Amino acid sequence: MAKRLSFFGDILESLVIAVILAVLIRTFIFQPFYIPSGSMVPTLYEGDRIIVSKLSYRFHPPQRGDIVVFRFPLDQKKTYVKRLIGLSGETVQLKDGRLYINGREVPEPYLPPNTYFADFGPVKVPEGSYFMLGDNRMNSEDSRIWGFLDRRLIVGKAVLLYWPPNRAKIIR
Repeated sequence: MAKRLSFFGDILESLVIAVILAVLIRTFIFQPFYIPSGSMVPTLYEGDRIIVSKLSYRFHPPQRGDIVVFRFPLDQKKTYVKRLIGLSGETVQLKDGRLYINGREVPEPYLPPNTYFADFGPVKVPEGSYFMLGDNRMNSEDSRIWGFLDRRLIVGKAVLLYWPPNRAKIIR
């Protein structure tokens, strides 16, 4: 009888440790997210599932081009995913279907050829903030509408597309 209790005690201990580790990993290291809209097409599609690294920005600041998950500034219960376009102190402008940072054209190889979007700006990104855009520029609620993203609202960097399996890849 003592062996049987020991066996069930070992299983219970293993389960408790597994749950604690899962909670710690999800809270501090990696978290899965679901893509709810088509605002990041063709990079991410509605229904895709990604893994977000919550540690990335503890070691280095966000970089232009990163795909970032963040709490929506106008309703922090919602999470959004967009591409970081403008860094603090930079001037961002969209003109004739092209992106300009501080007056210089910035190539956007992640956009499909002949992508067109409305002119916007120029606007200067305040300190501690970022300018975010969806890759599907004509169908994206982003910084052009709700303004700049405060650094404190960033959840993490998208690092892996894992669903659907036929499109699984490391996100760069």
